[in-house]
This record gives sequence, C-alpha cells and structure tokens, in this order.
Amino acid sequence: MTDTATLEAPSDDALLKDGFIGELIKQIRAQDTHGTWEGKSDAQLLAPFILTAEQRKALPMMGDPDPETLWRLDLFHNAVGLCIERATGCMVSPMTKMSHEGFGRTVLTTGRLIVVNRYLRDVHRFGYASLAKLAEAGNKLVTEGVQMVNNYKEVATYG
Repeated sequence: MTDTATLEAPSDDALLKDGFIGELIKQIRAQDTHGTWEGKSDAQLLAPFILTAEQRKALPMMGDPDPETLWRLDLFHNAVGLCIERATGCMVSPMTKMSHEGFGRTVLTTGRLIVVNRYLRDVHRFGYASLAKLAEAGNKLVTEGVQMVNNYKEVATYG
C-alpha cells in the first residue's frame, strides 16, 4: 500500500527553495535596476510565469508574442543556463531565434556543445499551469543539460 503523503505535490513554499526556481527569482530581481519590485514577494514575481487553464483559453490560438512574454522566456532560459553552469563549471550561453509569430528555437551552448535544444511554438502562450510545473520544466532542462556536458566533457570544454 502506498502512503498518500509521499504522492502529494510539494508546497509552493518548498518550491520557492528549489534550485532552478531560486535562480529564476535571482534573474528577475537582477533586472530590477530601480528597486521597483523590492516589496514584492518571490511568489508575486513568479506569477506571470503561471497560466491557469482559464487564462490559457482566453489567449488566441495564434498571436504575436509581446515583449514581456519574450523577456520571461529569456529569463527562463538564462536561469536554466546558470544552473547548468553551477553544476558543471562550464559557461553556458543561451541563444534564441524566433519569428514574429512566436515560433523558433532556443539553444544553450557551452564550448562547442549544444547542451539544450528546444523548439518553441505559440510563445505568446508561454507559461506553466503551476509553480510545480514551472520547476519541473526548468529542472528537466537543467538535468538534460548537465547530462550532455558530463557525456561530452571534451567538446563542452573545447574553446
């Protein structure tokens, strides 16, 4: 018999202590050059990354991503890259190429190695259903990136 306590999702407070989420919060706060967000909690800063099912339905199927959404997408991938850097010691650089319609690709590279290759579509709808889903998506990319660096260390450290 399975204990139901082991199946419960982590609380938002526990997720705010997650390594990827912590790095994402640092990235957001680093953008606040005038101290506008000093009074905001970490959860408030992450709120734009969360899109409920109702919010997602309200967005059109096709649309051009706005600058705020593109900025959040960049912060997300920057946080992934920095987490990979911390775990491997290899500097990771994100690059995004996107059409005005919200289709494109993001790659994270180190040395001569592509550690993350992510196709993007419907970027105007970028967001996750919950903080847990956001953490899961970020940590999945970090894990994949770290594994790539570890598998191909010679290429990753080639400069």
